Order: sequence, then structure tokens, then C-alpha cells
Amino acid sequence: MTTRDVTIESIAAGGDGIGRADGVVVFVPRSAPGDRARVRLDVRKRFARGEIDELLEPSPARVDPLCYHYRVDRCGGCQLQHIGYESQLAAKQGIIRDALRRIGKREVEAPPIVPSSEEWRYRRKLTLAMRSDRRSDWIIGLHPYDDPVAVFQLADCPITDARVLRVWREMIEASPHFPRADELRASVQLLDDGATIVMEGGNEWPQRTAFFEAVPGATALWWKPAHRARTLVARRGGAAAGASFAQVNASMGRMLHEFVLERARSYKPRRVIDGYAGSGATAIPLAESGAEVVAIEADRDAAEFCASRLPQGSRALAARVEDVLAEWLPADVVLLNPPRTGVHEAVTATLEGLGSKPRAIIYVSCDPATLARDLSRMPGYRISGLRAFDMFPQTAHVETVCELVPEAA
Repeated sequence: MTTRDVTIESIAAGGDGIGRADGVVVFVPRSAPGDRARVRLDVRKRFARGEIDELLEPSPARVDPLCYHYRVDRCGGCQLQHIGYESQLAAKQGIIRDALRRIGKREVEAPPIVPSSEEWRYRRKLTLAMRSDRRSDWIIGLHPYDDPVAVFQLADCPITDARVLRVWREMIEASPHFPRADELRASVQLLDDGATIVMEGGNEWPQRTAFFEAVPGATALWWKPAHRARTLVARRGGAAAGASFAQVNASMGRMLHEFVLERARSYKPRRVIDGYAGSGATAIPLAESGAEVVAIEADRDAAEFCASRLPQGSRALAARVEDVLAEWLPADVVLLNPPRTGVHEAVTATLEGLGSKPRAIIYVSCDPATLARDLSRMPGYRISGLRAFDMFPQTAHVETVCELVPEAA
């Protein structure tokens, strides 16, 4: 394997450092901008993957990672713990700028970024892999960044809320009651009414009631058997019947939500389409402000919840945005808050092809690359505002709010 001395210039979207060797771009995990390192190279056709063999001159941005698993088990859950927080923020600003320039063909500067009020213990959801050979105890944890198949036993996750970890520890004690399977996946999410568990995998679960009784910290249990839909197994107290969505970082989620509402209201819209509306966290207050809102959400439970709380004159549709958007236009403001995969190309084609375009599209993105791709499909709109929110400290993930207006406006 080739070894070269490499200086790290910036951070790529996935969290790897970027340098160059012999004219080839090199991606180096666990490196920091300003590092000079001797790197083992695995050269591909157009780039190379690297591993630090020796750190010749550490970057001033480097810090000692807090997490044992990050240092010892090469945990892939975080990517930036070895970089100081201010440098993490700068790296994320650069990731957004570079994606919009390279993929989106938009000449933008690095956007302002709102830092998280909490750098640690902010995560209200934790998803872990579970593996057993049926002859030993379960291994329950995360994957190393350089081995997506392996699983190491998790003792702690310092970016996760302690209340979530308490429920996980109860689940580990209840492992004799797991579904019958060699591999499972489960998440614990902290909601306003308690902790919800979603168990994924297996086709038989005769001890699911015993499992729920053995995890008193959970208020609801959902099960998604292999190749089947998710169903509610049990709930206690006043837990909601739906598997609700909640922001992973609650305080940052509130700040982002308030910003989106403020920007939408600034256009004094009479009609709003809220795509990927979830349970109506944005649609309901906009409708209560006097706008006629059409909320579109593929999850039927969430759409029904939203519909039950919208005032008269607004509505919620249980449908995919790409299937129904065209028939509910025109609108003054269109909100888009898609999953990491971005919006379907039919959505961008519909918005780009409109003769009477909305006064604004407010796009909330959790992936700068798919945001940039979607913007490249809508050249009839220009960026009038761009702001980042650091929803996920210690990781390379970042939320972006992009405000678009018609090019002629």
C-alpha cells in the first residue's frame, strides 16, 4: 500500500478530511483541517481513501475525543469529535457552500450557522444494531466507521440524552424476550409523552408482552417484522397511538421551526402548501395565523393527526407529495421538508414548470448534497436566503434552510 505525506485542507460531506497526493484527491477519516500526516493510500480511479499512519503535525483544530468508543472502537456514529466545536461549525458551513457550488451550480458564500446550545447529551433518539448467534449474549451497539458489518458493544454514547440510555439499558436486561432472530435493529426515541421503542426484525415475537413489561421506562412499543408493516404492540399511560416524529435535538429543532415559521409568515401568504408535513407542526400554526394550508404527508397516522387539528378551510392529505402537488397549486408559499433523499424529481419539475410560480419556496434540508441536486433542477428560482442549524454536534450532519424566490422577482 502506498504511503504519502498529506496536508488536510477541508472536511468533506461525510466527515472525512480532504487532501491531495500526486494530484489525486485523498479522503482521510479522523483527520482535521491543517493536519499534516503520513497516510496509507488505497488509490481508486479518480480518488484515494487514506488512513493516518503517523500524525506529523497536528492541526490547531484538534481536540481529544470525549467518547471511549470513538477512540477505541472507531465508532461511526460521530465523525468530528476530534475537532473543536468552532472548527466543526466552520467545516459544516464549507460543506454546504461546496455542495451548492459544485452540484447545485449556485455561486453562494458559506451560510451563517446557528450553533447548538448543547454539544453533548442532546440526542433524543438512538438506534442500535443487535446481533446474536443464539449461543451467547446479544451484542448491542454501533458499527465501526471502517467496518459497516461489525457491531461493538455500546457502554455509553455521550451525545445521547441520559434518559434514552436508561431505557436502552432496561432493554438490554430484557434481551431474553427479544423477537426470534439472529439480527435485529431497534430505536428508542424520547417524545413529550415518554419513550417510544421501535423494534425491527424477526417474524415471531411470542414474548413481546413480557418484553414491554420488563422495560418500564417505555410508554409505547412498535414492532416492524421482517418484510411487513410496523404495528403498535403496546402502550401505557397517555402515550399517543401514533409513532410520532420528534426532532433529535429538541432545542435546535424549536429554533429551526420558529425560523421557518417566521420566514413563511413574512410573505403574508393567503395559501400555503406544506409538503412532507408530518403531524402538522408547521402547518397548524400557519393555518391558525389565517393562511389556507394544504398539508401533504405520506404517513397516514400523521396526516390524520394533522387533519384533526387544522382549522376549517385547511386540509391534510395522506399522499406522496410528487403524486398530488400539481393539483393543489398555485400557492403563495411552498414548504418542503423532505427526508435525506431529497424531493422526487416530479416535485422539482412541477415547481419549475409553473407559469405562476409561488412567491417563495422554503426548503428544509438535512443533506446538502440532495438539496444542491434539487436546486440544480430549478434554475427558475434564485436563493434569497440560506441559513444552517447545527442540529447534530460531533457529527458531519447539518440542517439547512434555503429560501427560494422566482428568478424574475
